[in-house]
Amino acid sequence: MNLTEKTVLIIGLGRTGESVARRVLAHGGHVRIADSHADTAAAAHTQFDMEIRSDDDADGLLRGVQLVIPSPGVPATHPLLREAVRRRIAVQSEIELAYRLLPCPVVAVTGTNGKSTTTALLGEMIRQSGQETFIGGNLGTPLIDAVGTACAVAVAEISSFQLEWVEQFRPQIGVFLNLSEDHLDRHGSFEHYGRTKRRLFAQQRRSDWVVMNRDDTHVQALCQGLSGRLFSFGWTPVTGDQSEGVWPAKKELAETLVLRHAGREMRYAIDDIQLRGRHNIANVMAAVSAATLWGVPPAVIQTVLASFPGLPHRLELVAKKNGVAYINDSKGTNIDAVVQSLNSFSEPVILLAGGVEKGGDYRPLREVVQTKVKKLILFGQAQRSLCTALGQDTETLLVEALDEAVQAAHRGARAGDIVLLSPACASFDQFQNYVQRGEAFRSYVEAL
Repeated sequence: MNLTEKTVLIIGLGRTGESVARRVLAHGGHVRIADSHADTAAAAHTQFDMEIRSDDDADGLLRGVQLVIPSPGVPATHPLLREAVRRRIAVQSEIELAYRLLPCPVVAVTGTNGKSTTTALLGEMIRQSGQETFIGGNLGTPLIDAVGTACAVAVAEISSFQLEWVEQFRPQIGVFLNLSEDHLDRHGSFEHYGRTKRRLFAQQRRSDWVVMNRDDTHVQALCQGLSGRLFSFGWTPVTGDQSEGVWPAKKELAETLVLRHAGREMRYAIDDIQLRGRHNIANVMAAVSAATLWGVPPAVIQTVLASFPGLPHRLELVAKKNGVAYINDSKGTNIDAVVQSLNSFSEPVILLAGGVEKGGDYRPLREVVQTKVKKLILFGQAQRSLCTALGQDTETLLVEALDEAVQAAHRGARAGDIVLLSPACASFDQFQNYVQRGEAFRSYVEAL
C-alpha cells in the first residue's frame, strides 16, 4: 500500500494511534490527529511531525484527507467516522493497514474469551519452532508494529472492535474460540457482535484454515459458508466426515490431547500444564490445532505446553496468606469469563465483582454463584445491578471501591478459601484498564 504524500487522519492518539502515526510517517505520508485532549496530546508528542487537533471540527479535520484510521476504542457511530463515510473517504482499522503493509502471513485469534492466552501460547509454539515471530495485536503490541521487522509470521489477537473496518484482512489461519455476550454496549446486539467477529474469516481462501470450537453452537453457525477449510476442537472425539480435529482423552480429567490430521494421530500430555480450568484446556486445544496446521513439530508443541506459565490477570495466583489464596482474574470482564473462572475451583470462593456495565445479562451467573460463591462483594458503578441480579443467591456485601472489597474479603476469609477478583465488568469507572485494576488488586493483597 502506497502512503507517500497521502494525508491520513488518525482518530485517537493512544498506543495504537501512536504506532499508526509512526508507520504512516515512515512511509512518506502526512499525519493529522483528532483527539479529545488535543493540547495534552500535542505536548506529549512534539517529536512527531504531525498536526493534532480537537476531534470536534469534522470539516477541518477531514479536509484533504485520503484515509481515516480510528483507534479501536472509537465506535463506528463517532461523528467523524459517519462524516468520513458520507464523504466516501476510505476508513480502515489499524489491522487492515498493517495487513496491507506486512510482507509476512498472519495467524489470527478471535473469540469472546481466551484470546490472549491462546495467542501467546500459539505464538510461543511457532517461535520455538525456529521462526521469527511477532506476537501481539489486541494482546498488547499493535499489529502495525510488526511492519518493518524481520518477522516471518505475525500471530495476532484480534478483537471485534478491530474488525469493524476491515476489507482485505486475511489470516492464513484464523481461530474462533467461542462467542458469548460481551461489548453489547458497543455492538448493540449479540447478533451484530457475532457477525463482526465473523469478518476475521471473510477474505480467506480454500488454502486457508478456520480453527473452530465445535462445542459452541454460535461459533458453529457463524462458520458455515466460509471459504477456509474447517478444523475443529472440542470435548468429544471427531467422527464420520469430521475425521480431523482435537479432543481430550478424558472428558472431565483431561490428561491427554488427541489430535488427528493428515492421516496421523498425535498425543500431547497436558496433566502438568500450568494453565488452570476447563476453559484453558479449550484454549490449549485451539493453540495446538493452529500450531499443527502451521507445521510446528509435535516435540516443540509438547515442550511449550509443559513450560508455558500463563498470562498476568488471568486466574493469576497473587499470594497465599493464612491458607487463603488470592487470585487475580481482572481480565474476566464479561459474564461467561466469570462462569469459566468460578468453575475452575472446588474450594469456597469469595468473589469480588463490579465496575462498568457492558450491556450483558448477569442472570447466567446465578447458578454458579449459588454453588461456588460463599460471599459476593460488589464494588463500582455496576454494584446495584449485580446485586439485583445475584444478591439473593449468596451472602452479599456492597462497598465503594476495590481496596474496600479486598479488606472485606480478608476479614471474612478462612483457610482453604479462594478470594477471586473476576469483575464481570469493564474497569473504566475507577481504573484506566483491566491491567491497572489487576495491579491495584495485587498491591492491596500484598499490603494485607
